[in-house]
Amino acid sequence: MHLTDKRFNWLHSGLFWRTFLLLAILMMTSMTVWISSYRLLERAPRARQLAAQVVSIVTITRAALTHSAPDLRRELLFDLASNEGIRIYPLERSDRVDPVPDSEIGLALQENIRGTLGQNTRFAGDVNDVAGFWISFSIEDDAYWLMLERDRIENFTNLQLLGWGASVFGLSLLGALFISGLINQPLARLTAAARAIAKGKQMAPLPEQGPTEIREANRSFNQMVDDLNQIESDRAVILAGISHDLRTPITRMQLEIEMAPLSAEARQGMSDDIAQMDAIIGQFLDYARPADANSFSSVDLSTLLHDCIGQAERLPDVSITSRIANPMQVTGNQTDLKRVVNNLIENARRYGKTAGTDIAEIDIHSYLDSGKPILEITDHGAGVPDAEIDRLLRPFTRMDAARGQANGAGLGLAIVQRIIRRHGGQLQLSRGKDGRGLAIRIIF
Repeated sequence: MHLTDKRFNWLHSGLFWRTFLLLAILMMTSMTVWISSYRLLERAPRARQLAAQVVSIVTITRAALTHSAPDLRRELLFDLASNEGIRIYPLERSDRVDPVPDSEIGLALQENIRGTLGQNTRFAGDVNDVAGFWISFSIEDDAYWLMLERDRIENFTNLQLLGWGASVFGLSLLGALFISGLINQPLARLTAAARAIAKGKQMAPLPEQGPTEIREANRSFNQMVDDLNQIESDRAVILAGISHDLRTPITRMQLEIEMAPLSAEARQGMSDDIAQMDAIIGQFLDYARPADANSFSSVDLSTLLHDCIGQAERLPDVSITSRIANPMQVTGNQTDLKRVVNNLIENARRYGKTAGTDIAEIDIHSYLDSGKPILEITDHGAGVPDAEIDRLLRPFTRMDAARGQANGAGLGLAIVQRIIRRHGGQLQLSRGKDGRGLAIRIIF
């Protein structure tokens, strides 16, 4: 199974989880090596220590039984069983004996005890269905079993070791979460600020503190934001100057044409040229206008579409068929959204006239899809080859060969795309359902 599976996308999509997983694996590996090393190194000393304790218990018990009065031995055995957890039983040939469960510490313990008590010493983990740690010893010619509770021998079991390891590992995971969050927080703050700037929002400067790398990154980002704000300010001044310095002479030229002794045909031609110049300048200004997310508000898209359709239907060469869902609310700048719809209708009117007619038949459809407003505008013109559709969104590009000659700077769809991106939407272009015309789909 590859990590590209959707179930594992979280592993490689976020720095937080990648850092956390790396730290968790590192700590798990370290703990495994540490526990293995500890068990390996402490096995021999622990076996010797336990063997010394068991030998002492057997020796003392044997001495106590040997030197005690026969009538007091029963009481002595009772005291050993009740107070010390040591039980003494006669060793019979008929005893049902099960060996001590195999373990590395158990084998080392038996070897150490045999080295002191003798090689004839027997061990058992269960005698006559009574579980414990059984050691044989003899007093003169009589053989006995001494039984100790297993807890006294296995006072540090694998289960306890596993419990301690799980506790330490849990605390380590909490530490890994904290470290991952500490590493990811400055990057998450930087990402959020970059997204806000991309949407045209004004953000407070990032804190220039912390590690050197984070401090330098935040300082560079703040400097970039300041530079962008200065560029936006300069662009606004330039746009205002262009609008004033170009449109004022155009207005004066229009007035002079009206006053000049020209024929009606010449006056109309010059007026059309000036109007075209003014429209091209307007397109340049619309394309270069900076985004202003502070002007966004709730806009009734249904009402806006009805207004734009009503204005377009007054034109003699436009026929619109509409299906408008009501109501549809979007967040954005109403003037910009109206410019989008008008540009798309105008684009269809210029380039999407139905073959054999001078009429542009336009279908406008709006609806909700999974809560998202969708707007589709389709014409029935000659259309555009699939390989050339993406070029329509490039500035200063007009597909004259496919869509017919027309005046303009080729900024209509580029302006639409720029505005839609400012509003966080998507613009999709494709051929019409019948293979003709251009279908434009906007997902808000």
